Amino acid sequence: MPVIIPQNLPATEILQKENIFVMRKGRAERQDIRPLNIAIVNLMPTKVETETQLLRLIGNTPLQINVDFVHMSTHESKNASKNHLENFYKDFTEIKHKKYDGMIVTGAPVEMLDFEEVDYWDELLQILEFAKTNVYSTLFICWGAQAALYYYYGIDKIVLDKKIFGVFEHKVVKACQIVRGFDDTFFAPHSRHTGWDNLVLSQSKDFDIVATSDDAGVYILVSRDNKFVFVSGHSEYDPYILEQEYQRDKNLGRNINIPYNYYPDDNPNLAPKVKWRSHANLLFSNWLNYHVYQEVPYEN
Repeated sequence: MPVIIPQNLPATEILQKENIFVMRKGRAERQDIRPLNIAIVNLMPTKVETETQLLRLIGNTPLQINVDFVHMSTHESKNASKNHLENFYKDFTEIKHKKYDGMIVTGAPVEMLDFEEVDYWDELLQILEFAKTNVYSTLFICWGAQAALYYYYGIDKIVLDKKIFGVFEHKVVKACQIVRGFDDTFFAPHSRHTGWDNLVLSQSKDFDIVATSDDAGVYILVSRDNKFVFVSGHSEYDPYILEQEYQRDKNLGRNINIPYNYYPDDNPNLAPKVKWRSHANLLFSNWLNYHVYQEVPYEN
């Protein structure tokens, strides 16, 4: 079944070429199907790129999904055009009276700032509070997960000795619906300078540690009421995102290592091999199916 998207959204052409089923809003409204209403709070500067990545994953299910993109009105985007935001995005004032079956909050390139120093922090807090009452299940990604864990449970991020950068092996440590069908070991990309204190996480009674990596740390956390899912990495990444980050930092003269376990033989002249695509699809489909679709009341 399709993702319902606005007319002329840039991601449309890419998704159609990949045989991802997308549908215009007008056609969807003529069908007698109750779609899932999902809000995507896109904090990434590369708006179109992130839209495409997430729509690709949530469109790979038998569910019809209606998407609202949300941006921070208190932040001036340097990479997304004003026209794009006006045509395809809402701000919190436009959604605060709505109910959503699910919400996704992305990462953001602000991890080295204290949370309170982020210029849109107060607006994001309104959305996090909104998610407690107006959203059935929320999936938080990377910095979004760090921000939510800090707001909901007072657990701060920590600065790591070195950047976690590459594709890392993970294992499931607690069986639950979000990891249903996962292999014993699976891979996911990470690109971050910050993380969590694993001891602090293990002592909490508010959530369960579901998947971890010996090298990248805790990967998936799920709140005990199943309302919140926190993911520390970027399973949604396209094949060449890590390469683009590597080349960018290299050209800027930054001290950056070759992404771990990404290029064959660690040779940047060779095309990277994708090891995380099946896991990414399963993660998002499990969230939509078990945390949203099968649990949310019909009248929500």
